[in-house]
Amino acid sequence: MSADDPVYYDPYDVDINDDPYPTFRRLRNEAPVYYNERHDLWALSRHTDVEWGLANWQTLSNSRSNILDILKAARSGMQLPKGVVLFEDPPLHTMHRGLMARVFTPRRMNALEGQVRDFCVKCLEPFVGGERFDFIADLGAEMPMKVIGMLLGIPESAQPTVREKTDAMLRTEPGKPMKVKQDEIANGEMFADYVEWRAKHPSDDLMTVLLDAEFEDETGTRRKLEREEVLTYTQVLAGAGNETTGRLIGWLGKVLAEHADQRRELAANPELVPNAVEETLRFEPTGPALARYVMQDFEMHGRTVPEGSAMLLLVAAANRDERRHEDPDRFDIHRKDLQHLTFGRGVHFCLGASLARLEARVALEEVLKRFPDWEVDYAEARMAPTSATMRGWQTMPVFIR
Repeated sequence: MSADDPVYYDPYDVDINDDPYPTFRRLRNEAPVYYNERHDLWALSRHTDVEWGLANWQTLSNSRSNILDILKAARSGMQLPKGVVLFEDPPLHTMHRGLMARVFTPRRMNALEGQVRDFCVKCLEPFVGGERFDFIADLGAEMPMKVIGMLLGIPESAQPTVREKTDAMLRTEPGKPMKVKQDEIANGEMFADYVEWRAKHPSDDLMTVLLDAEFEDETGTRRKLEREEVLTYTQVLAGAGNETTGRLIGWLGKVLAEHADQRRELAANPELVPNAVEETLRFEPTGPALARYVMQDFEMHGRTVPEGSAMLLLVAAANRDERRHEDPDRFDIHRKDLQHLTFGRGVHFCLGASLARLEARVALEEVLKRFPDWEVDYAEARMAPTSATMRGWQTMPVFIR
């Protein structure tokens, strides 16, 4: 596509997805309210507009999922499971989010650091003295699953199967929409045995919290979660906790390989690591687009978006909006204004943000201790074919020195 052609954005286009930022720049400048007729979807790309959309759930609803492919299936009549915060708006969302927030308390997250670090060290130690390792296969796919497995009480021997099944639900054929199956959406049946065992053997883990928590539901009834609800919550947590953090670790490997001076500065000054994680979240967000269902007509930039539309909020485009960030296409671990939109805004702000930040910080600290220098093996690196609202690496092998 030349600069003289009308801007075209297709979330399923493999070539665009390889480097979407030139297209995102054109969208912001030429078509801030964009419509793709082929896929019948709209997109917002400017920071101010995306931030508004994330916070304005009354107009742009989360109730049909924040994943485009699931939203479109729900718009066509597919029934989504009840009780899933990812498929809700207030007041139901407020009730169920409050329940989940009991799990992700600051105390509980802070207490995890030692265990997270132990998991990370065990993943990395076998590669010390070697010539290469894979940021995804050897770390990003392993350590987050160990953490979420610990929280949920899933035996380590069963974690690879859980990871493979949750990953498979999000994988697609390159260039094609994700196949959405009714019986696979937030289906936690694979966890049924673990839930029953934990119900009989309570512990200080997330599963026990979910089993024991009492709350007031939408009818005003005081009760505990039913087994089916616990299974649904568990599937959502296992999928989200594993997939997004693994992608973030992959991006840390790639971006810091391409900015070797800053990587060496991080190795010499580990106190800069938290800011480097935030800058990576801005620069290469783990979820570049969030889907919303348009509840009512609205006008923006001279265009009317009709009720019932599918809308993509292009977080990755907003994070690099020159109207909001100075020199936004420059990766800078010293950047001071890091109010990115990667974890959302408002009532749907990511509940697991603190856990993702903890895991990414620990992973980067431990990698830099052992491998301060690395280069990507681009011949073997592969993007993961996933839904339109996700972007990351399937393999990110590096040469280490």
